[in-house]
Amino acid sequence: MSVQFMTDDPAKLLRDFKKKIKDGDIDTWKYDDAGDFTHTPDQWIHRAWLKPAIESDRLRLNIIRSKQYDFTWAIYGVYHGRFIESMLAHCQGLFTVGRATAKPGTADADPID
Repeated sequence: MSVQFMTDDPAKLLRDFKKKIKDGDIDTWKYDDAGDFTHTPDQWIHRAWLKPAIESDRLRLNIIRSKQYDFTWAIYGVYHGRFIESMLAHCQGLFTVGRATAKPGTADADPID
């Protein structure tokens, strides 16, 4: 699985999104010391994380499952869809296309605590 945002400057897109979280403009996502994002509503927090990777033409985020919770398609869908929604609402001028894959792939990480 990945969420991808096509952009000329993926590092700027990632910095801008994190700054908006830090400044309180985005309150439904937070990131940890590793830079991975989790969705903050009680129902979803720490159910998964999205791990960002900067590529030449895109910002890609792969899902990391939690060891503490069963991983469901609902978690998968919420993390993908709501992250794209947040990017559209807060960073729409910094990317041209936002998309998500339909199933997990080989770049997705092993579960974490």
